[in-house]
Amino acid sequence: MSAPHGKGPRDIARQVLEIEAAAVSNLLGQLDESFDRAVALLSECRGRVVCTGMGKSGLIMKKIAATLSSTGTPSLFLHPAEAIHGDLGMITEDDVVLAASYSGTTQELQRLVELVRRLGVVLIAMTGNPGSPLARNASVHLRVEIDQEACPLNLAPTASSTATLAMGDALAMALSRAKGFTSDDFARLHPGGSLGKGLVKVRDLMHAGADLPSVDEHATMQEVVREISAKGMGITAVSGAGGVLRGCITDGDLRRLLENRSGLLAASAGECMHRHPQTIAADELASAALKVMEDKRITALFVCTNDTLDGIIHLHDLWRLQLF
Repeated sequence: MSAPHGKGPRDIARQVLEIEAAAVSNLLGQLDESFDRAVALLSECRGRVVCTGMGKSGLIMKKIAATLSSTGTPSLFLHPAEAIHGDLGMITEDDVVLAASYSGTTQELQRLVELVRRLGVVLIAMTGNPGSPLARNASVHLRVEIDQEACPLNLAPTASSTATLAMGDALAMALSRAKGFTSDDFARLHPGGSLGKGLVKVRDLMHAGADLPSVDEHATMQEVVREISAKGMGITAVSGAGGVLRGCITDGDLRRLLENRSGLLAASAGECMHRHPQTIAADELASAALKVMEDKRITALFVCTNDTLDGIIHLHDLWRLQLF
């Protein structure tokens, strides 16, 4: 089936992408001090950011609420029609309402705005019409004007919703920076996602204290065997005074020593240990530990601060994290 006006699917796709790209690009010229004020108000918010909008704008605001929440700003989506039928109680005096309507005349939002003003709650609005009721009644108005929709009929919200989404993302990222949100914070909020897993630190996975396989350098090899068996990692650290890492002994080392050395069980760990084991810092990423293990073809890394033994991380810990 041929497209109208002789345009093929890819021609229409290019036109849509060009229009939407232009809509986002044009937002640069609409940024002013209102954006700074919006970020300041959101930074000072002691409650949550309540995102709201009807129809396509509502779908966009759901995404913006999710982005804000995942970058350190507690947020929720409130359907404006439901709000005026009982859900208004979700808004507290400590919250900030972030509303979007391209026309700025959506009836459900106008009724909600009246109620929000009575509560004395800060309202930030995103519209394409600075003279609209929503814009006029907002504490701060952010312009998201476009030249045209990407819809061939210039009716369906396309470029306008894309522009609103982009402005919301810009707001969320500026707010994240203002609040000092870090990669550690991101990992804490995304423990089950692949992005969060990639930001997990060695210290979050390492075995320490009583779970750390370690013997003193003067321990007998009989004690070494017991420690390796008890901790179940196929390896033990050999430490000296002050917890300094001196070396390590693996179950593979034990087999080789049994083949080549008599009276092994009476020898000391310090005499039999493998010196200069591979180490990693606790603040390194777990993915960095995996790379070292793969490059060196080993299954464990000792975690050290300078030369002092803090813990151990095993390949099995990384398997459980599903970094592979």
